[in-house]
Amino acid sequence: MVVRPHLHWFRMLLAWRGSVLPQLLPRLFLIFGISMVALAVHAHWLPIRVNLSTTPFSLIGIALAVFLGFRNNASYDRYWEARKLWGQVLNDARSLTRQATTLPCRSEQSNSVADTDVHEFVRVLGALPHALRHQLRHTDPREDLAARLPAPLLARVMAARYRPAILLQWLGEWVGQRTHDKTIGDWAALAFDRNLNELSNAIGGCERIASTPLPFAYSVMIHRTVYFFCAALPFGLVESIGNFTPVFSVFVAYTFMAHEAIASQLEDPFGTEDNDLALNALSHTIEDAVRDMVGEPSLLPPAHARRGVILD
Repeated sequence: MVVRPHLHWFRMLLAWRGSVLPQLLPRLFLIFGISMVALAVHAHWLPIRVNLSTTPFSLIGIALAVFLGFRNNASYDRYWEARKLWGQVLNDARSLTRQATTLPCRSEQSNSVADTDVHEFVRVLGALPHALRHQLRHTDPREDLAARLPAPLLARVMAARYRPAILLQWLGEWVGQRTHDKTIGDWAALAFDRNLNELSNAIGGCERIASTPLPFAYSVMIHRTVYFFCAALPFGLVESIGNFTPVFSVFVAYTFMAHEAIASQLEDPFGTEDNDLALNALSHTIEDAVRDMVGEPSLLPPAHARRGVILD
């Protein structure tokens, strides 16, 4: 994901990175070529003549704009829900860390042991968003998890298919063991369990979004209609605007194709395209937040500490 400070209106016109224009350029050149063919046909440079009325294009354009707007709304809803779920992961992680540091009963003799125990809990909790990120992106988490988990737990996690769930299970086992040892009371254990359930709900919500795309038939119908409309449009404009046909055809094509491309990116908010969620930054932020609560140094990489553009 590309995160920029607010740009001046003129610089916004020239913004390139984070825009869908680079991937649309070949398609726009194709529309430009079709527009030149329409001009040639209209000027009788070719032995055929194709001039269409603008009326059907007006009707189709209005309907197409409505469908594109609906698809963009559906895609943005998925994007925003995904962002809220990752915000919930941060909130639940902070709550669990606060409970781990304040609810256990400690004696003066066991303070050092208890502190070590809590730090282990926090390190595993900080590794969970990294495991979730890799699961959502279908990438290998071994390098990230090996730097954060003890070897026995790492082997257990890597042997599983749903690795965040295994880390969540270990956190539950940690609470269960402290409850058995009477370090944590029954009411405190219930408070832990409530936040662990909320964290599980957030993980499940992310998995639901990742595994359930928008219906393919709906997406392909809009895709075909957009490209048919943009390819035929020059033949409907050439009679009324003549030599300006390529300019307006490319501009209209950019508007419709860009909306479709943006919706396609937002449909899968966990990817690595410019407009997807910055999961690398979010994972490190969650880990840094819980480590800060127990006084451990930050593990944020230098790239995330810079101001300005943040790349994921």
